[in-house]
Amino acid sequence: MKLSDFYFDLPEELIAQKPSGVRGEDKLMFLDKESGEVKHFMMKDLPDLIPPNALMVFNNSKVRRSRCYGIKEANEKGQGGREQEFMFLLQMTPDLKTWHTMVKGAKKVKVGSRYRFNDGSVGEIIEHENDVGSEFRTIRFDCPLDDDWFSRNGHIPLPPYIKREDDDTDSERYQTVYAKEVGSSACPTAGLHFTEEMFRRLDERGIERAFVTLHVGLGTFLPVRVENIEEHKMHEEIYTIPFDMAEKINKAKREGRPILAVGTTSVRTLESASDESGFVKGGSSATSIFMYPGYKFKCVDMMFTNFHTPESTLIMLVSAFAGREHILEAYRKAVEAKYRFFSYGDAMLIK
Repeated sequence: MKLSDFYFDLPEELIAQKPSGVRGEDKLMFLDKESGEVKHFMMKDLPDLIPPNALMVFNNSKVRRSRCYGIKEANEKGQGGREQEFMFLLQMTPDLKTWHTMVKGAKKVKVGSRYRFNDGSVGEIIEHENDVGSEFRTIRFDCPLDDDWFSRNGHIPLPPYIKREDDDTDSERYQTVYAKEVGSSACPTAGLHFTEEMFRRLDERGIERAFVTLHVGLGTFLPVRVENIEEHKMHEEIYTIPFDMAEKINKAKREGRPILAVGTTSVRTLESASDESGFVKGGSSATSIFMYPGYKFKCVDMMFTNFHTPESTLIMLVSAFAGREHILEAYRKAVEAKYRFFSYGDAMLIK
């Protein structure tokens, strides 16, 4: 399939720049994946749209303040003083001193360059990927980069289509209410719609929950840069399914109950850990799974998700689940009805 097969026109004003005024007060589109039928609801209607015997699976990864800025130290030629943005993606060594990063304007960031951060810590570029134009660099620090370091030096890693700096609102709203395990470089945003009140209402309906962890990184949000999508290579992301949660999921499968994955990261976790019968294996692993039309889902029966960017791996994933034509037509109707798109946007339930 071609990259252009997943393009759609989106007016810029529909790209949500801020969260809704109140968490959970968003539009909800219902899409029947078999017929393509679309219905319009609000998030408050969600519990009534889910079968009471369903098991919902959430990704409880917590966003790290992973966007950081360093000042280049002067080299032997006296060149330095320029501010450089780094997105910290993955720790490379147990001592927390060596990190894989994505670098803005990477051509100027050479091996041996040193950068000083807000708290005085210094990192040196020790490696870059061989790909021409690669934006990735490995940086080694003079101290461990723990959660306190990121609190002192980091910013909320808002995606590039949000055209503003992060603020105090984002510290709360670009994080799910159930976030627990620190490690994501972007939020698993489908979960942003859920509140404690929503969980109470789901409990009243007898709808169970399970939690997995996938730390969101490049595998989720790196652009597709090839026209033939089968040539795209996903970067690995780390996931964990606790053994008690794996048993909960497998029990639901044995009983023939539907599995509703909340967010594409939960989908990727479940499908990566599933055998051909849809039963999952507990524990931790890495996944580079890439789902596009033709992929046969093994574990996931229903999906709750946001509206995704054109030509992204995420719109390919939901197209694999519901059919490309159904998804593009639903997106056309979402534009017509002025749904808000992307991370801080509205939601879709695919059943």
